[in-house]
Amino acid sequence: MTILVIGANGRVGRQLCELASGAGMDLRAMLRHRAEEPAFDELGITTVNGDLEGDMREAMEGCEEVVFMAGSGPHTGADRTLMVDLHGAVRAIELAEELGVKRFLMLSALRANDPLHAPEALRPYMAAKHAADRLLVGSGVPYVILAPGKFTDEEATGLVSTTPESQHDITVSRGNVAEAMLEILRHPDLVNRRIELVDGDTPVAEAFS
Repeated sequence: MTILVIGANGRVGRQLCELASGAGMDLRAMLRHRAEEPAFDELGITTVNGDLEGDMREAMEGCEEVVFMAGSGPHTGADRTLMVDLHGAVRAIELAEELGVKRFLMLSALRANDPLHAPEALRPYMAAKHAADRLLVGSGVPYVILAPGKFTDEEATGLVSTTPESQHDITVSRGNVAEAMLEILRHPDLVNRRIELVDGDTPVAEAFS
C-alpha cells in the first residue's frame, strides 16, 4: 500500500517519514523543490514533485492513503494560510475523492473546532483548519483527523493522552505527534474519527489500540 505524505518536509512530516520508512511502509513524499530530495533518497523514500497551489494529481495517483501534514507556517500571513491550509487542503481532499483514495489522514489542530477561542494571531489558521476538516468529514473519503495541542520541540516520549481535558496543559511534542500518526497508519480499520492529542502518560500504541 502506497502512502502519499503531503508536507513531508515539514517539522512533523519529516519525522513521520523517518519513522514510517523505518517501519517498512511504502511512502511517497510530495515535495515542492528538488533540492529537498536527497534527504528522502537517503531514507529510501520515493519522492514526487507536487504543489498545493499547483498540480498534485500525478503525486497522488496510485496511492491508497494520503497523509496531509502541510502547513503555511507561523510566520506567513493570512493569504498563505488561505491558499495552503484551506484551499490546498480542499483541493487535496477533492482529488482524493476523485481518485478513490481509501483513507485520508488529516493533521489538524486541537482548537480548530472553535477558532474564535484560539489566540488572535492563530485564528485564521484555526478557521482554515476548521473548514478543511468539515469538508473532509462531509466528503466520501474515509478519514482520521488528528488534532494535536500546541507543538513543542521536546524530545518524543511516546507517552500521550487523547483526552486533553484530563491534562494540566495542551502541549504536545512534534515527535509524539509523528509517532501518533504512524500508529494510525498501522490501524487501517481506524476510520471516520477525530482524535485529540496532547502529551500524557499513555504509550502511543496503547492509546490507539
